[in-house]
Amino acid sequence: MPMDVATLWPYVLPPIAGGIIGYFTNDLAINMLFRPYRAIFIGGRRLPFTPGLIPRNQERLAQRVADTIMGSLLTPEELQNLARRLLATERMQSAILWLLELALDQLKSDTEQKTAKILAGILRDLLGESLPRLIKVLARREDFLEEQLNQIFDQVLLEFQLSDLQARQLSDWLLAAVIPPDVIRQNLVDFLTDRNIAIIDEGFREKTSGTYWVVANLFGLRNALTRLRTFCLDEKEQANARIAELIETLALSDRFQEWLLNISLQNLPVSTVRQLRKTMRDTVRAYIRDRGAELLQGLSDSVNWENVANLILKRLQASSVVSTSLGLVSQELALILERYLERDLETIVAKAIPILNIDGVIVDRVKGTSPENLEAAVQGIVRSELQAIVNLGGVLGTVVGLLQTVLLLLR
Repeated sequence: MPMDVATLWPYVLPPIAGGIIGYFTNDLAINMLFRPYRAIFIGGRRLPFTPGLIPRNQERLAQRVADTIMGSLLTPEELQNLARRLLATERMQSAILWLLELALDQLKSDTEQKTAKILAGILRDLLGESLPRLIKVLARREDFLEEQLNQIFDQVLLEFQLSDLQARQLSDWLLAAVIPPDVIRQNLVDFLTDRNIAIIDEGFREKTSGTYWVVANLFGLRNALTRLRTFCLDEKEQANARIAELIETLALSDRFQEWLLNISLQNLPVSTVRQLRKTMRDTVRAYIRDRGAELLQGLSDSVNWENVANLILKRLQASSVVSTSLGLVSQELALILERYLERDLETIVAKAIPILNIDGVIVDRVKGTSPENLEAAVQGIVRSELQAIVNLGGVLGTVVGLLQTVLLLLR
């Protein structure tokens, strides 16, 4: 016999009601995780469950997320592995090469000459300030420049010898500028004083014998030397002419040239050469110690460093060696960094973690995210999973309703 609606209703209603309640209860529970976004107050009292669970505990959630990430995901060991992958030799070489090429391009396009000014300041400070102070300190050492000065003495001064042309030019210069006839005449007048004439005359009388003794005691040298002095004083032009003739007659220029050609430190005794080398070394070191800083500072002040810097930079820009060497330089720098990182990577990461403050960044980002955006982010990640929970609630509610219907039928 057919059953009416009133008879079927008690059996149909439980599954339908259970499915609806289960579905919307889970949906409500999921929504209450995020909503309402802000607390609701009635009569000065906050309603329970407002705001939602996640907005109400957002600060604690942020700290838990940061602790979880730093404790399980971004551990020091994982950061070291990440750093090793990021700082692989090939990547570092490519990065360094890119930086060097970028710097070279920037150098070529520097219209305001900022690089030249910086380089000029570095060179000025190096030669005018840093190098003088360094030399002043190093010059106190006993072995300062000893090897270099000895090498200069042995390879330059010891083997130095004038050529024929140089000896001729130096000989002519000596006779023309250092000891011209007028200088010789003046020195002769200065030498032939009354006292010197008397000494020469007495010595000639006492120390000669034979015919020279007769000439010395009968005529003597006093009158001759006195007349020579008077002639040099009264007849300057004629005296100079006579001296010039005498120089030419005696071929003093040739004699000086021959003497200069024979000048060589190798002709001196070994002990004398060693003493000369020590004297030269001590003299140079003493000069550098006492006046080296002043000399370098004066030299620095006299140099236009901006022009020097411009010349250096132009040379670097036009040099093909610089362009072809960038790859090799980047490779060597990358290898140096690799050796350094292999030794100190653990220490670097340990120091970098507090500096980076990753957990603080995570906390700030989570705390700074609005509940709306946080809900959208979570929904975007697990939307299908959350919907499955809602559907599962409906299914379970329906199953419970069916069980109740079965119980009713069994009664």
